[in-house]
Amino acid sequence: MSQIYEQLDDKLIDFIRRQKVFFVATAPLSASGSVNMSPKGYDSLAIIDRRTVAYADLGGSGIETHAHIRENGRVTLMFCAFEGPANILRLYGRGQAVAFNEPGFAEQMKLFPSFERARGVVTIHVDRVADSCAWGVPYFDYRGERDQLRRWVDAKPHDEWAERRLSSNGLSIDGLPGLLRHEDNG
Repeated sequence: MSQIYEQLDDKLIDFIRRQKVFFVATAPLSASGSVNMSPKGYDSLAIIDRRTVAYADLGGSGIETHAHIRENGRVTLMFCAFEGPANILRLYGRGQAVAFNEPGFAEQMKLFPSFERARGVVTIHVDRVADSCAWGVPYFDYRGERDQLRRWVDAKPHDEWAERRLSSNGLSIDGLPGLLRHEDNG
């Protein structure tokens, strides 16, 4: 029913590329901290090599993924087949989050030419790949991307957008550091 893979192979890469949504899960070290799972859409995932993937973090209401990765690096990505043969694929690994105002961000964004802005780029160094049956996952028909997030991001002047990101994403819900103001990065 389940299989462990050394790394991504061509079949798994093809499966990942066909999915319209994936989920990112992280957790803080604290036992009382909040586990987080975030859905991601658009064409925001890049497969760098058979053990490395990255995604453009376009933003959201919280900053848990960045905060958890900064604290401990642990991250899991999950892909579910909502059409075709049943399958779930999980990529376990260690992540690095680079925010829009940090060194290296512009270079990372080259992986995502269809996006002018992102809150950050999260790169995952995959150390375990596993699939499972997904027999309980229902079928869903894909109707298209929601455009609200891209419209919101694209409508704001860069300085206003950046200030909003920094002021609303400074701390996670557990009080861990999220986005840092540039002057705090030194």
